[in-house]
Amino acid sequence: MSTPALRLLGTPADELRIAAVGTSEVIRVGRSPSAPGPDAARAVHSKIDMHHHYCAPQWREWAVQHGLITQEQLPPWTRLGIADAIRFMDGAGITTAVLKPMLPARYRSSAQLREAVNITLQSMIEVATAHPGRFSYYVPLFLDDPEASSWAVRRGLGQLGAVGVNVTANHGGVYLGDPSYDRLFHELNEFSAVVDTHPHNLPGCPPGASSVPGIPNFMCDFLLDTTRAAVNMISNRTLDRFPDISVVLPHAGGFLPYIATRLQALGRFCEPRVEPAAVRDHLSRFYYDTAGPMAPAATLLEHVPADHVLFGTDWPAAPADTVTDLALPALEADPSFTPEQLQGIYHGNAMRLIPQLANA
Repeated sequence: MSTPALRLLGTPADELRIAAVGTSEVIRVGRSPSAPGPDAARAVHSKIDMHHHYCAPQWREWAVQHGLITQEQLPPWTRLGIADAIRFMDGAGITTAVLKPMLPARYRSSAQLREAVNITLQSMIEVATAHPGRFSYYVPLFLDDPEASSWAVRRGLGQLGAVGVNVTANHGGVYLGDPSYDRLFHELNEFSAVVDTHPHNLPGCPPGASSVPGIPNFMCDFLLDTTRAAVNMISNRTLDRFPDISVVLPHAGGFLPYIATRLQALGRFCEPRVEPAAVRDHLSRFYYDTAGPMAPAATLLEHVPADHVLFGTDWPAAPADTVTDLALPALEADPSFTPEQLQGIYHGNAMRLIPQLANA
């Protein structure tokens, strides 16, 4: 199958300078990247990072050799290694990161795409094996290649220990929730899969271009992309039709919490009609990560139970100092969260969602 469209999981190759989110007090620990330190020091490491990008070095080398990319097409942060990741994690008090793989290229065939996925999965397995307890990983899916995505679900979830899947909010303007993706979601439902989503450029935006000159697409468009996917899943009752999946919306759900009341009031104008009860139900069943940095959480918590909020940093697309100097202190100081709720966001909520993390 020809797959000419730009394939990207995670943030787009030309726009990955986002500010991110995390949580907790700033902890700056000087420590060897490969050694977390004594038990007393490890006590501060209690966070699970559910939004941690990863561009496999083996994939980069392979993609360059096959003429799929040039190094200049990828942002500099994609060349940061696992030693850099562990230094960042230690400094931010992160015990475990769930890797969100990115494979940005125009693949020439479905077979070539599968090879790229295999290379990336093998790389993540090697990382997780070399650093016990520090890393788990999602398997990437591609909405424009149903056969490869079905294979990736069986390969990643059924055989290789991935803890969920990562998928873009839309492909070619066809958003998650569309009936054309039902076959894939049936398979994901059979695995009771965690479906981690990520935005990209809005449909019709040329690769490498900003929708509004001078305003990076990650500033506004990404949030709208997530919101469109969430509303489409609500409209098509995705969580009712596939009740065993768990959908994670990044960046605190984009604009969704802020338009929830609007959607309840005006959803009758959608096709199909969106009932207010479906809006309330789906908002309470989605999961939301804190990557952003996100706004103060009062509006989010008007619609979402705190136990469905997950810690995420967006590193390394988000610079480390954005996480530790801005996002972490802001989340820690947010008056909407109780200390108990923050502990759930940092660790407990992710463990309930993905019990396999206990054996990372």
